[in-house]
Amino acid sequence: MPHYHAPLSPSLPTTPTLSRSPTSSPTPPMASVALCGAAATSSRCIIPSSRASLSLSRSSPSSIKCKGLGSSPLISHLFLGRKASPVACSSSRGFAAAAPKCAASDPEQLKLAREDIRELLRTKFCHPILVRLGWHDSGTYNKNIEEWPQRGGANGSLRFEVELKHAANAGLVNALKLIQPIKDKYSSVTYADLFQLASASAVEEAGGPKIPMKYGRVDVTAPEQCPEEGRLPDAGPSSPADHLREVFYRMGLNDKEIVALSGAHTLGRSRPERSGWGKPETKYTKDGPGAPGGQSWTAQWLKFDNSYFKDIKEKRDEDLLVLPTDAALFEDPSFKVFAEKYAEDQEAFFKDYAEAHAKLSDIGAKFDPPEGIVIDDGAQPVPEKFVAAKYSSGKRELSDSMKEKIRAEYQAIGGSPDKPLQTNYFLNIIIVISVLAILTSLFGN
Repeated sequence: MPHYHAPLSPSLPTTPTLSRSPTSSPTPPMASVALCGAAATSSRCIIPSSRASLSLSRSSPSSIKCKGLGSSPLISHLFLGRKASPVACSSSRGFAAAAPKCAASDPEQLKLAREDIRELLRTKFCHPILVRLGWHDSGTYNKNIEEWPQRGGANGSLRFEVELKHAANAGLVNALKLIQPIKDKYSSVTYADLFQLASASAVEEAGGPKIPMKYGRVDVTAPEQCPEEGRLPDAGPSSPADHLREVFYRMGLNDKEIVALSGAHTLGRSRPERSGWGKPETKYTKDGPGAPGGQSWTAQWLKFDNSYFKDIKEKRDEDLLVLPTDAALFEDPSFKVFAEKYAEDQEAFFKDYAEAHAKLSDIGAKFDPPEGIVIDDGAQPVPEKFVAAKYSSGKRELSDSMKEKIRAEYQAIGGSPDKPLQTNYFLNIIIVISVLAILTSLFGN
């Protein structure tokens, strides 16, 4: 799974003042982060310690109350003290009283949240860390476990301290700080949906493919529901190819999907002081954007394309990062088939990546409604054009004059090319014509 690194602003305060209001909350800078174990670490606390613990309220199952949070410099009451997202409901209208139709997230709020995320990406250049946020929430899935949420997957558990403290998730508190004002503004969107929405939007806004996403993921409600540490990939295992297969096969993914997803390394950079990987600075990172420094996988590390595969294959630029798990894509015979293909064919890469990203985002998640929610407005169906020959029971094509005659009769009673008549109207026409034909035949004899 890719390792994402985004710039950390040197102006990040040691003890920021956090507010529930999206307009008054300070805009958090991006943090240097990584996947596959190339995780960012920091020697100083960026959030004041607090003591609290979470308990579920009997009167409101979806509510989480703060009693006292466990001491941690990594996370604050801004996230741990949040109530679980309410279920988004819309009343059903009908002749009899009906139960309200509910969903985990409200579709309209999802659309509005997406616009806010796009604006965040345009102003903060935080594409890499938001991709990583979504992947680390979903990448814990274990296909061998049936029960939810024990099986992992995208369920919003990454917002809890116990999971944020996993080594692979170091620095993701900064991604949460970026997203939290949007969550405050759109409370009827679950964390699980918001994380995946941010991840997909980041890829698309960076020039990547449109990802066929669906929403409606249900959030876990307590830190006890977080997965155990060790489900995410490491950056430098002794046997990189075997390690990648062990992790991704556990999620039900195959070699093609492993290589396609690895292509997201086209975004981001690594900082050695936080992850242990990469150079302190290169010609591609010395000027930012954001805080300068780190080593990127590609020259244009905020542009989503297939240059990751090209650069690894050519191996001609020492300023570009290649981790052991990256090199394995061109060393392992099975991986190499797809890596070579993507290096030559960006369209093929985009197609396979979009499918793999959507799959990773869905597996293990619990959806309400079960079929999910699609917020992308598809093309409206075009009304069927009237074709007279379609209504002929004979095998021969009708003459042009007969077509015009039928069309005139059809339009005289309210039909048109863009407004097909209901079946009963057309049936009546057929009956009348048939009766007239019979009478004509009788009188003719």
